[in-house]
Amino acid sequence: MNFLAHFQLAWPEEGLLLGALEGDYYKGPISTGVSADMARGIRLHRAIDAFTDSHKTVNSLRSELPIALRRYAGILIDLSFDHYLSKHWGHYCDLPLTQFNASVYRILEQRQNEFSEGARAMLSRLVEYDILGCYGEWESVPASAARVGQRFRRGNPLLDINAQLAPLRPSLESAFVEFYPQLRLFAEAKRDRLD
Repeated sequence: MNFLAHFQLAWPEEGLLLGALEGDYYKGPISTGVSADMARGIRLHRAIDAFTDSHKTVNSLRSELPIALRRYAGILIDLSFDHYLSKHWGHYCDLPLTQFNASVYRILEQRQNEFSEGARAMLSRLVEYDILGCYGEWESVPASAARVGQRFRRGNPLLDINAQLAPLRPSLESAFVEFYPQLRLFAEAKRDRLD
């Protein structure tokens, strides 16, 4: 899952929100150098990713992607699911999306000194460009994918992917609608067993 989903699944616990961001940057065993509440958030982040990556709905969706894009299926599905979470937001959260996003940014900024360098840099981009707010528009999916692809060493295979990805929008949305309620149930149960 991508940022918006991780934050929604962590809401409203501060430490879980911190771990929802830091989880993308913190590698290896969790040391004592991390606050206890952020450590819980990193563990939740990792559990969510593992559940998602092994889920039959997500694996089936991977096989629908063009062969050239399957290597990047995780990135593309995560970004697409954040778009569909934005689109179906009212089913999953009582707070309006703009209010939720502002609250998440505020909490993360208040405790940004606890983040690694990579997470702090990402937080800066999230806030500056209101990335969480952009996912409501489909165009954010191929645009975000293209930005991720800039990090690859052998060229950017995710440039101009909208022509390949757009025809899959009904399948992506259908998979999201089927999968996300199951992920929420998993995350809610997991939160109680993080210590």
